[in-house]
Amino acid sequence: MNNIKSQFSIKDLENLTGIKAHTIRIWEKRYGLLEPSRTETNIRFYDLKNFQKLLNVSYLNQNGYKISKIANLPEENIPVLVKEISMQSDSKEHVLNSFKMSMLNFDQTLFYKTYNSISEELNFSEIFKDYFIPLLKEIGLLWQTNTITPSHEHFISGLIRQKIGIHTEILQSKANISSSKTFVLFLPEHEVHELGLLYLNYELIAHKHHSIFLGQSVPLNSLSDVIDFYDNITFISYFTVMPQIDDINDYLKEFESKIITDKKHEFWILGRRIESIDLEQLPKSISTFESIEALVKKL
Repeated sequence: MNNIKSQFSIKDLENLTGIKAHTIRIWEKRYGLLEPSRTETNIRFYDLKNFQKLLNVSYLNQNGYKISKIANLPEENIPVLVKEISMQSDSKEHVLNSFKMSMLNFDQTLFYKTYNSISEELNFSEIFKDYFIPLLKEIGLLWQTNTITPSHEHFISGLIRQKIGIHTEILQSKANISSSKTFVLFLPEHEVHELGLLYLNYELIAHKHHSIFLGQSVPLNSLSDVIDFYDNITFISYFTVMPQIDDINDYLKEFESKIITDKKHEFWILGRRIESIDLEQLPKSISTFESIEALVKKL
């Protein structure tokens, strides 16, 4: 079982906030803004309260407040001032920080409150593009550097998945397919990172396309079942950790020979693994996209 992370090194704080460790040390020593604790072996660490304060201090600093002035503010006045400024400016940074705090504290109420505050002005596509995509990219880096635990990632991913599901269901209840094209969305075997694919399913439905969502870890041979029903299919997949780097080009060759064959099918791919694809060897029926936004523009 994963331990819930509630103690952070100064490197963790740098990863979480984007503030350099050197700057954090200066703010701490010169202005006493943070109060780290020490383990039994005398190693310094910071708790969630320190992390939240650092986010607030950074936010005020970026909004024109000098560190010396912030240091002289009563502790309880800092979050109040942050809230006042954020209500006036609707800062993207403040919203992302709130989502991060909801993740680290496993605070569903804060997540919903933050989401509702921006949904009054933005539609779901705008929220996903402007907030969830940057948040998920940052979470991926935080997970890779062990700054957060898998529990944190699963918690925030589950809440985002819930929002995608709600908005997809609303669209499906009003389904008005006007395209002759069929899209089949799947992840290769042992690939489970499906949030991007779930959102693309939402966008396809929003663009009035026929979308079939197959989900995680689909064996290549299973895709042939869909081919029997539709003549013009665009398959879409997200390569985050699978296939293995050494196997990607062989996977694509097998996909072309077994699935595309001589028909009018296409295969669109996104995800970190596309960096390992030999683009010069790709047939015309297979395309890669650097981002969800780039793919949506082609719909």
